[in-house]
Amino acid sequence: MFQATRRRLALWYTAVTAVVLLLFATGVYMYVRSTLIERVDDTLNHVVEVVVRSLVIDPVNSAGDGKLRINLEASFPDNADTVEDDRIDLEWFSPTGELLWSTFSFPLNIPIHLNRTGETVRVVRWAGEQVSFKAGEQVTRGNVPVLLPIAEDNYQSKILAPKSKIAPSTLVLRQVTERVEMGRQVLGYLRVSHPWFEVTKPSRELIFDLSLGIGLMVISVAAIGWFLSGLAMKPVRESYQRLKQFTADASHELRSPIATIQTNVQVALADPDLEPQMHRQQLQVIERLTQRLGRLVDDLLFLARQDSGMVQPCFTPVPLDALLMEAIEEQRLVAASKNINLSLDLVEPPTDITVDISEEIYTLEGDWDQLARLFTNLVGNAVQYTLPGGRVDVELQQIGRHNYTQLQVKVKDTGIGIPEDALGHLFDRFYRVDQARSRAVAAGSGLGLAIASAIVENHQGHIRVESILDCGTTFTVTLPRRVGEQVSK
Repeated sequence: MFQATRRRLALWYTAVTAVVLLLFATGVYMYVRSTLIERVDDTLNHVVEVVVRSLVIDPVNSAGDGKLRINLEASFPDNADTVEDDRIDLEWFSPTGELLWSTFSFPLNIPIHLNRTGETVRVVRWAGEQVSFKAGEQVTRGNVPVLLPIAEDNYQSKILAPKSKIAPSTLVLRQVTERVEMGRQVLGYLRVSHPWFEVTKPSRELIFDLSLGIGLMVISVAAIGWFLSGLAMKPVRESYQRLKQFTADASHELRSPIATIQTNVQVALADPDLEPQMHRQQLQVIERLTQRLGRLVDDLLFLARQDSGMVQPCFTPVPLDALLMEAIEEQRLVAASKNINLSLDLVEPPTDITVDISEEIYTLEGDWDQLARLFTNLVGNAVQYTLPGGRVDVELQQIGRHNYTQLQVKVKDTGIGIPEDALGHLFDRFYRVDQARSRAVAAGSGLGLAIASAIVENHQGHIRVESILDCGTTFTVTLPRRVGEQVSK
């Protein structure tokens, strides 16, 4: 399931990136291509202006009738080499459309079409014959249709030459045609041509570069997407595993008391003549089990609300010393029954801590009920897992300096301790160190320390544990006196 989700995330990430890159590359290609065409057209129009200004105009005769003509010898003196070097060809036509002068080695036979914005034409030549047409036009050769390329820069398209196996040659040109007038008299037509490969060659190189770049980028994005999707799925997988383990442990914890309750009820119903004393004992067992179920359900409900953010602590000034005294008093009888010395030590603050005499030094902002549950749990565990004759010491002190102070509570016992490899999992839900503690007491539900950690987190504090097997355990809880305070650095 997670691998399939990871593949889908990586695929979507790659597909979206590929589409964005494709759109970007298309925009770049269109912009560069249009820029190249504009540059060619500007060059052609500039050549037209230069040539028109350099034309030598002579009168047709000396009669003074006002008729003029272009002096070809003076206007175009051996320009063929120059324009050939510039890859620009010129053609001069008479007012009637007759070709009078050209830098081409062969006549194009293209009809005159006035166009200052530039147009693309294609000239197809067979042996001793040529066909000229505009891009996209259909022509015939000997009343037989000839297939022409649709795209104006598609040099690879095949052109069918009927009754001829000689491959045609194709010349694609960009042309601008200008009519030269003097007053109302048309002197002729000037057509300037530029090879179209000046546009198609860099365009094709750009397409290759963009395709290569997009391909490498897509491959890189696919690899990065696979890696990032793995990172994104890791906490999801861990949460799913925790939820799965939580559900299994909760089901196990609920199944045992429910089965016991069902057994006692069945025994009571199966024997109507059972003595009242036996009925009472069975009801007492059922009562204890229901209380246990109630506590377990309360713990599960608290953790569920904590995970969903539904727990809203009610922060009020809490005298932590008084709260610890109540927690210790609740465990006093249990400790006395096991001959355990239970004590509370209030440590005076160091002299470098500024104390506001207007408030108690052991008072903090917190939720009394949650803090009472936290320290009752810690003190109760310390008493429970300490062998008879041991001791449990609770120490409260103020730590910190300047304007930032904290309250620190240490719960130290001389109990059976916790193995080192179990310390990292101690605050996990339903985790119990059975091997280390089963010889001393019966294991609980495994939710007490998870709840303690959640309460400390609600108060923006920290909890840590230090333990040596068979020597004792120390829980240290550090709480800020005011919620939201930050350490002054």
